[in-house]
This record gives sequence, C-alpha cells and structure tokens, in this order.
Amino acid sequence: MSVSHASPHASTDISPISGTSTADGDPGLSVDPGPGPELETLAPSSSRRVRFPRWLRRTSGPALLLALWQLLSATGVLNSDVLASPGTIARVAGDLIRDGSLPSAMGVSLQRVAVGLLFGIAAGTALALVSGLSRVGEDLVDAGVQMLRTVPFVGLIPLFIIWFGIGETPKIAIIGLGVSFPLYLNVYAGIRGVDARLIEAGESLGLSRWGLVRHVVLPGALPGAMTGLRYSLGIAWLALVFAEQVNADSGIGFLMVQARDFLRTDVIVVCLIVYAFLGLVADLVVRTLERLLLQWRPTFTGR
Repeated sequence: MSVSHASPHASTDISPISGTSTADGDPGLSVDPGPGPELETLAPSSSRRVRFPRWLRRTSGPALLLALWQLLSATGVLNSDVLASPGTIARVAGDLIRDGSLPSAMGVSLQRVAVGLLFGIAAGTALALVSGLSRVGEDLVDAGVQMLRTVPFVGLIPLFIIWFGIGETPKIAIIGLGVSFPLYLNVYAGIRGVDARLIEAGESLGLSRWGLVRHVVLPGALPGAMTGLRYSLGIAWLALVFAEQVNADSGIGFLMVQARDFLRTDVIVVCLIVYAFLGLVADLVVRTLERLLLQWRPTFTGR
C-alpha cells in the first residue's frame, strides 16, 4: 500500500482570499474587494449658492429706496418744498427727539392704540366665539356684524363725536371698532375650519363640550386668530391716523396737523416714518408670538 503525498508545487495562490472565522468558530472566506473608484460627494445646488444674512436681505430694499430718494433730492429732481431729503428729515427728527415733542407724542399714540386694541380684541373674539361655536349664536350675531363691517368705520367719526364728545373716548372707540372686524372674521373662520373628524375623535374619547372647545377647537382656530391679530394691528394704526386728526391736542397725528398748517413736509414725513416703524415693531411682536404659540404646527417657510 502506498500513500500518495500532495506535491507542494500543486498549491494555488489564493492570496486575495483570506480566512476568517464566523461567530460560532467555523472558518469562512472573505474576498478583498481591492481599491475601487473614489466617489465624489455632490452637494445640492441650493447649498452651493451664496447665502447672505437674512437681516441684510430684508434691509436691502429700504436701503436702496433711501439711496434713490437721496439721489433724486441731491440732483434736484425732488424739490425740498414737495419732499424733503433724507438728510433733512433725519435732522428734523433729531430736533423733535431732543425737545421731547416726538417721544411725548409717541407715548400718547401708543396708549390710544393699546386701549383701543384691547377693547377691539375682546369684542371681536367674544363675538366670534359666540357665532362660531353655536348655530343659534351665528344666526343672532353674524348678520349684524357683517352689516356693520361694510360700513366704513372712518365715516362713523362724526357720529362718535356727537355721542362721546371730543375727548379720548371717540378716538379709542374708532380704533376698537376698526380692530374688531378683522379679528372676528379670522377667529370665526378658524373655528369653522376645524376638521370635523377631530371633533368626532374628541367625542369618542369622552371629552365634554368645554373639553372639545379647549383642546380641539381653540388650538385649531389659533392660526386664524394670529392672522386676524396682524390685520387688526394694521387697521389700528390706520384708525389712529384718522382719529388723531380730529380735535386732537396731542399725539403723532396732532404733530402732522400742525406741520400741515405750516407746510412742514419734513415733519409730516417724520411722523409717517414713526407710524410705519411702530407698525413694523407691532407686527414683529405678533410674528414672534405666533412662532411661540404654534410650534406644534410645522409649516412651509420658503426656500
């Protein structure tokens, strides 16, 4: 009997294959893939664009408009009697601030807007809740509100003067009236826009009527209420302009009336800029409040 031995020259070179062991100790084979092509990471086109700070983008429009205004004033296209230059307006604004007339007028106007806004928000929200939560309330309230809404609130100023005199009451009343209608419409639409399936789900979970209003209806109507509040703030400043030009002895509107009598276009423009600045600040406050209260509601914010 002869035993054959394998020749050492019969072995095959299998260096790319290396022995490995599995989890249970059995030997296995793994194949070395070797060097492969390098992959290049492609960035999306949106990330390759040059991005500027948002504050710079938001201020670029007003800055360009201001530069054009200054250019037209410097070249004589805009006469100073028609519209003063930005430099003149800045100087006049500094004078009004130093003598205290502008801060005092701003304080009086802010107080009128705050009180009128408070009454308008209370009235508009209460009427919207009565009309939106109940069909009987809708039948009793909605028709009357829609009729009053079509009447220009500025046209009611003479009637308010007859009713309330020439003091602060008619000014606050006209602001409150103008504020209440946008808030009523948006809160009412927000209540009636709540998905009926959410109401059914709440009822199936055993929520009472007040529980449904608190946990389902009011959160669903909150986005509409925030939109209505932003509209109401714009209407409040518009109503203030008309209210302060009727028998007023203080406020930004009073400064504008005095400037009109003396043909001071620079003071008038300063007052208009103050109105615009206060409105912008108020809108910024509401937008910040909206982001805080509506964190649960992700929305599209643009690209």
